[in-house]
Amino acid sequence: MVTAVNATRAALIFVAAFVVASCAKTDQAAKDSAAAAQPAAAPAATPAAAPTLASFAGKWQVTATPVGGKDTSVTKYTMTATSDTTGWSIQFPSGTSTPLQVSLSGDSVMVKTGTFASQRRKNMKVWTNGALRLQDGKLVGSTTAHYSVAGPDSVLQLRVDGTKMP
Repeated sequence: MVTAVNATRAALIFVAAFVVASCAKTDQAAKDSAAAAQPAAAPAATPAAAPTLASFAGKWQVTATPVGGKDTSVTKYTMTATSDTTGWSIQFPSGTSTPLQVSLSGDSVMVKTGTFASQRRKNMKVWTNGALRLQDGKLVGSTTAHYSVAGPDSVLQLRVDGTKMP
């Protein structure tokens, strides 16, 4: 009987080892299958090069449209941009021209004018400041017009869109 018990124990140990080995291979196969099913990591996208003032250089046909209120009339002008901070200006169809102070901040060029005769409001002086960026080959951004009035500034927010002239 001792031999029968030993044979039974040996058989049970063999079966247990077989089950453990089978499960281990199945777990490893499942891990291998799961890893194979994972899509390969996409290569890291290289960030777009930050624009420089030269990116904005050229003549731009620009429209400035109020973003709220009753006044929806468009102001049109031409903006001349250079590859450095000198020589930037805007010219209105009326002949009024004013230089721009510019600086680069991230993907935008910050623009500011001195005081000039308003093209929107008769007999008023105005100065503007805003931020412009390039988007799909167009100039987009916003500007704020600050009107000189008795008391606090009167301001007008405008959306700016520009197309590069040939």
